[in-house]
Amino acid sequence: MNDTMCGLVKEVNGPGDLVYHTDLPVPQVGDDEVLIKIHCTALCGTDMHIMEWDEWSQKRIQAPVTLGHETAGEIVAVGKNVTERRVGQRVSCESHIPCGECYFCKNGMPHICKDVKLFGVTQNGAFAEYAKLRWDCTFLLEDDITDEAACMFEPMGAGVHGVEAAEVNGKTVLVSGCGPIGLTAISACKTFGATMVIACDLIDEKLEVAGKMGADHVFNSGKCDLVAEVKALTGGAGVDAAIDITGAEAALNTDLKCLRAAGRMVSVGLPTRPITFHDMTDDLVYREIQFTGVSGRKIWETWEDFSKVMKGPYFKLDQVIGGRFPMKDFEKALEQIRAGVPGKMILYP
Repeated sequence: MNDTMCGLVKEVNGPGDLVYHTDLPVPQVGDDEVLIKIHCTALCGTDMHIMEWDEWSQKRIQAPVTLGHETAGEIVAVGKNVTERRVGQRVSCESHIPCGECYFCKNGMPHICKDVKLFGVTQNGAFAEYAKLRWDCTFLLEDDITDEAACMFEPMGAGVHGVEAAEVNGKTVLVSGCGPIGLTAISACKTFGATMVIACDLIDEKLEVAGKMGADHVFNSGKCDLVAEVKALTGGAGVDAAIDITGAEAALNTDLKCLRAAGRMVSVGLPTRPITFHDMTDDLVYREIQFTGVSGRKIWETWEDFSKVMKGPYFKLDQVIGGRFPMKDFEKALEQIRAGVPGKMILYP
């Protein structure tokens, strides 16, 4: 192993793209950590927000930092205290690094740890040839899961977590937003027993893919009265559950109106600005809507559930990947994302 490696670094606190380096030091593994030779890493919306330097990033990022957290690779070294991982094992990585000491960690909720650190955000991540991570934040991969599929566990887990929270078995479900996470939520709904899945988006090409991933009905919500369409499909009652991937104010308000009374609303997408509920009294309170948010993935329940989704008949990896690029050509991947090309862009060191 060389002493230096290539990688992508967010160099300054402020707007600006990443900088490609070929002389970064290879991380030195700590006592409770493993060193991972990175095989591939997907670009995430979070990475884009950090480059844009939005309010969320300003609160969390301290440059310089190597980004990247949706990844897969092989363990090449382990710290002296590590007994449950070994060199040669293939892993994916949980980006939430819980403290293990707070109330939430001690009560089975480490995914919402109050002192959480973030791999590839608050500490160096996987846009590099090598990355180190605490061993208990790695997920062992079965041999039949490809590296590219393994990159999907972390991001797509958010969609699967939303499906878990919606308790979709035997229910009619609306999924708003048909990007990669929404597509995974659609396939997870079908995998876990939803009787009907309705998908909506503003882009017809995404809706076409949604049908391939298991959606029973698709609608361009910018070209139709979505509430009327949903009511027509559900005998006037509305869907049992709605899962919003967009974080958009218009979508959230429409989702509430599409729900039946006592239905369940699950927010997965992150609003980028404060939002207003237009008629919270009638749309939510009087109808006893259950409204919940989800954060990341349950560790490790959601990972196991996504394994089932990935191996089922609905999830299609080729519909989720948008492009593949050598890491040194990351700017081409950014161009594709900014041009609206659908799917995950994957980088290879």
